[in-house]
Amino acid sequence: MKGMNQATDLVSTGSTEKRAERKLTDRYQALLFLAPAVLVIVSVFLYPVVKLVQYSLQVQDYGQWKWVGLANYRGLLNDDIFRQAAKNNAILLLCVPILVILSIFFAILLYEKIRGWQAYRSIVFLPYLLAIPVVGIVFSYIFQYNGILNEILRSVGLGRLALDWLADSKLALPTVMVVIIWKELGFGVILFLSRLLSVPEELYEAAKLDGASWWQTHWNITIPQLRGIIQFYSIVAVITMISWVFNYVYVMTKGGPGTSTMVSELYIYQQGFRFNLMGTASAVGVILLIVTSIVIFLQFKVRGGLDSDTE
Repeated sequence: MKGMNQATDLVSTGSTEKRAERKLTDRYQALLFLAPAVLVIVSVFLYPVVKLVQYSLQVQDYGQWKWVGLANYRGLLNDDIFRQAAKNNAILLLCVPILVILSIFFAILLYEKIRGWQAYRSIVFLPYLLAIPVVGIVFSYIFQYNGILNEILRSVGLGRLALDWLADSKLALPTVMVVIIWKELGFGVILFLSRLLSVPEELYEAAKLDGASWWQTHWNITIPQLRGIIQFYSIVAVITMISWVFNYVYVMTKGGPGTSTMVSELYIYQQGFRFNLMGTASAVGVILLIVTSIVIFLQFKVRGGLDSDTE
């Protein structure tokens, strides 16, 4: 018996070592297969990032690059236009909770298959498919002082509400925010709806049997089921508001009136291509990259913490 046990231990030890070797071999093979893709990513993304950081520490003087260290960054801190652009990007972040709440609400309505829900689904998602310049041009005509919206208001006796939506410094940015929400809402609705369609219907049936109200049902079942998608969509929306609104602003307002709708992307464009200050433009690009990376990192940390709590 003792000899048999020793033989069994040797066999198990040998099989364990073989499994470990097989796992190591599989890992090396996986890395080998991933190597070409990694090289492409490094060459396409890493090299431009390195050059961006390099340019942000230099200035052009008669076609020659000169090292200035952090001078470009210090200049940004004293630039009122850049501070205004950063402030406007921060204000645009108010669109994120609005997009999340509206997306969840409309996704629930579509999930409950209200009358005509299939047509509504297409109508809600259609704006997201439209090109941003097209949307910007159309809404520029709509929100002009003599545009469609004001003409409708005047025709129904609400002329007092006919305002210069894009030429008023207090109204221009909120007007652009309305257009952004209208355009980006469809992605969130379809994202949440696709997740709801995979939720077991037994959960909702059990809630009905327990006498739960509409609000209680969705607060205790729908929201927890959508938690991961809410985190993902929130991060996507935050990144959009920080570094993906150039087309809206450029087409509709050009950053005006004054600097009331200036955003960081438009600031980069003006500094780099209008004033030929590539060092300053690169410095803003580095700042945007850092902010976006921090947002993504925090998302992973929060997601990891929530997953560990669930376990």
